[in-house]
Order: sequence, then structure tokens, then C-alpha cells
Amino acid sequence: MKKSIIILFLVGLLTACANSNWRTASREPAGIAADPTIDKNAVIEVYAADAFSWRGWFAVHTWIAVKAEDATEYTVYEVVGWRVGRGLPALREYKTVTPDRYWYGAKPEKLLSIQGDKASQLIPKISDAIARYPWANEYTLFPGPNSNTFPQWVGLQVPEMELELPFRALGSGYAD
Repeated sequence: MKKSIIILFLVGLLTACANSNWRTASREPAGIAADPTIDKNAVIEVYAADAFSWRGWFAVHTWIAVKAEDATEYTVYEVVGWRVGRGLPALREYKTVTPDRYWYGAKPEKLLSIQGDKASQLIPKISDAIARYPWANEYTLFPGPNSNTFPQWVGLQVPEMELELPFRALGSGYAD
């Protein structure tokens, strides 16, 4: 156990987001999502990127993107803590053609990709689960609910997604 924690710390230290200014940190597309103006299939994707600043040494931020068949943009769902401090819901929804943007300087990794008929069948279930997310207006860095609690909870409601979040998705256990 001790050796695992040391290895996790070292991996986090070597791969974490080093950018300390969120205003100038990259939010460019990573180029790993299908172009919705070309790919007409339904798509469900879940992404993870190192959390911002020093938090990226230990944790990732995760989000869900869905695109209905023939849609020309994705709908992205994520939980963001700063929104709560401004009197907004933590759960954010927006439309974009680039759901794979860098998370404030950290390149995302695609954790899950479902396309075609299976995605078409699961998108309504995912939308229903998102509408029922019990902590939409809450955010607590640790133990949760946070950005990782959200996709974990959706995955538990829609087990056909077969979503597995990484060990560094701190707060995902809050949904269990």
C-alpha cells in the first residue's frame, strides 16, 4: 500500500498541470474528439485531465460529452466548484464542437467512447440521470461531491456505460 501511494505521488508530480494562472492556461482542443460536423454518429465520451495547479499532482477533473445522431455539436456536462461560490449550480451544461478542450493547461484523456446505435440508446438514459443528479448545487473538494462524483454517479445510474474512472478521480467514491 505504501509503495502504491509513493508511485501515485511520483506519477502525479511528473504529469500534473504546472500552469498557475487559469486566465492564460490553454483551453485549446486536444484533437481527440470526433468532429461533429463530419461524424454524424451518436457519441458519448468521458474525459479526464489533471486538476488545475497543484491539485493535478493528486487528482483529475472529469466530464461527460454527448452528441445525438446528426447533431453538429456536443453537449458537455461537468461539475465546477467556483460556480457555487457565485450562486450558480455546480453542474454546468454547454454546447460545443470541441468537448476535448484542455482543462486549464492539462491535456485530457478519453476514458470512455461509445458511438453509433449503443450511444443513441444510452443518451436518453444519461440525460435522465443528469437531470436527477442529487448534488447539482453542491461542491466539496474532498470527499465530495465534486467533479468526479458526477460522472461516477451517472455511470452508476446507467451501468451499460461500463464507466471506470481512474484512481486519481478523487471524490468518485462519494457517489457509491
